[in-house]
Amino acid sequence: MAILDGKQLAQTIKAELRTEVDKIKEQGGKLPHLVAVLVGENPASQAYVRNKVRSCEEVGFQSTLIHRPADISEQELLEIVEQLNHDISVDGFIVQLPLPRHIDEHKITLAIEPKKDVDGFHPVNFGRMAQGLPCYLPATPMGILEILRRYEIPTAGKEVVVLGRSNIVGTPISVLLSRKGYPGDATVTVCHSRTEDLAAHTRQADILIAAIGVPEFVKGDMVKKGAVVIDVGINRVEDPASKTGYKLVGDVDYAAVAPLASWITPVPGGVGQLTVVALLINTLKSARGEIYGLS
Repeated sequence: MAILDGKQLAQTIKAELRTEVDKIKEQGGKLPHLVAVLVGENPASQAYVRNKVRSCEEVGFQSTLIHRPADISEQELLEIVEQLNHDISVDGFIVQLPLPRHIDEHKITLAIEPKKDVDGFHPVNFGRMAQGLPCYLPATPMGILEILRRYEIPTAGKEVVVLGRSNIVGTPISVLLSRKGYPGDATVTVCHSRTEDLAAHTRQADILIAAIGVPEFVKGDMVKKGAVVIDVGINRVEDPASKTGYKLVGDVDYAAVAPLASWITPVPGGVGQLTVVALLINTLKSARGEIYGLS
């Protein structure tokens, strides 16, 4: 068993991004600018946004945080989105999810200008991805691709099983890994809550991607020996021995599965580290006009 070290890989890619930013500075160019919009006081969302802002600073990007109270109206949030759409100093922005219940997340996502949608959630970017056209890939699937590519994990002709069919991870990664090219050309099966005899499917997987949000769901008897296991889950579970009272675990029972796997991502320190890096990559692409051209 070998570790797919997302933390180390993220540092490597950040160093590459810093080099690119240094080149922009030398040429007197404008630094990439990422804006994060945070609504409310959700602790997890606050932590995610802090991490994104800190990562921007690490690579030399300009970053801005717009924090609004949970009782902001949907219309007020839409007005912020519209302002950012037209702000030529902003290369990309994200609206951190989840949003308060009175705000329609789908409506907010649709309001974001596709060329600034560095989260890759807008249907325009999703559709371009499905057709193999240039686009901003969703951050977590892009992070998975980076892991596979950088660790030179073969994918052509492999059986890939994806647990979960969300629009954020499961559906896009299934599309990406079935496309022509590398990493891709795989035979992909998507499993979900209505899948019968789930373990029969997972035991066929050369590459198993778990993205269902259930702590330690994947057990040792669900994985074949030598499989590559990508654990996307980040779940808080009670841990009286911890100072915080909880610990982070993935969707995979690491202790049971790791001895069987040829490669496995840890939690924490795996895919999550690459998700933020993918956001930075998309922001740099936007600043360069690589997808939709320069404004």
